[in-house]
Amino acid sequence: MLQTHDPRALRDAFGAFMTGVAVVTALDAQGRPIGFTANSFASVSLDPPLLLVCLARSSRNLAAFSQGPGFAVNVLAEHQKDISNRFAQPVQDRFAGLDWRAGPHGAPLIETVAAWFDCALERVVEAGDHVILLGRVQAFEHSAANGLGYVRGSYFTPRLAEEATRTASAAPEARAVAIATREDQVLLFEDSDGQLRLPAFDIPQGEDATLASRLREATELPVVVGFVYAVCGHGRERRIVYRCELGTGVATHGVFFAPEAIPLERIGDEEMRGILQQYVGESALLPQLPTRQAD
Repeated sequence: MLQTHDPRALRDAFGAFMTGVAVVTALDAQGRPIGFTANSFASVSLDPPLLLVCLARSSRNLAAFSQGPGFAVNVLAEHQKDISNRFAQPVQDRFAGLDWRAGPHGAPLIETVAAWFDCALERVVEAGDHVILLGRVQAFEHSAANGLGYVRGSYFTPRLAEEATRTASAAPEARAVAIATREDQVLLFEDSDGQLRLPAFDIPQGEDATLASRLREATELPVVVGFVYAVCGHGRERRIVYRCELGTGVATHGVFFAPEAIPLERIGDEEMRGILQQYVGESALLPQLPTRQAD
């Protein structure tokens, strides 16, 4: 059902579309480098070579991007999550310590990205609470690196999927762990000693059971298993962490927590506590990407 009256529901629906992540850069009127993280990037035309990005009207850098001569789109590689996070949050100098150079037409280019496009500003289109920056590609380059992906409020990378496959083959007793969410809240299981943990299951090779079926049996909730979020541990202790979505209903086991309300001190497993801390930190930034940029 279409829910245009509910911005949160609309944001979540937009978030179902898998995208790449890019950092859009330019120089301000004083010649200083500026930039923001966005996944609102798309190719438009090959002849002439055009692309577009969207920028929130609330951005403090709106004038610099919409009135300047051009901008660059840096398509981040899968190892550059930290750069995405840096440009998605308020930071005094986002370029401090960053390896970058001026592009052929002046806009900042970040090193080791999957691809970059140096563009002249072709047109600015008003679009509600955003503007669309239409750029004419003046120069570009791409590498063999995989791009950084984004879906449903989290990053995903091809490398993690490949690593998960290798781990499952080499370590038959690897555990499947779920960061299972519903309406942005995270499901945690509570042990008898009061410690909290992420749902985790042993699923030996050859069994018909899956993470979805085990989690569904434990909670009696509908379960959709998404992408691989992390692979961690060593040897027989290897663990593959998946992002999962839970459906409506009353969970027969477990408690839901808003990310910022998770009592991390009650997560007894240090490695899983680190995974949750990473998820909590990213969840505070990434829901902004489909609709706006944090400036």
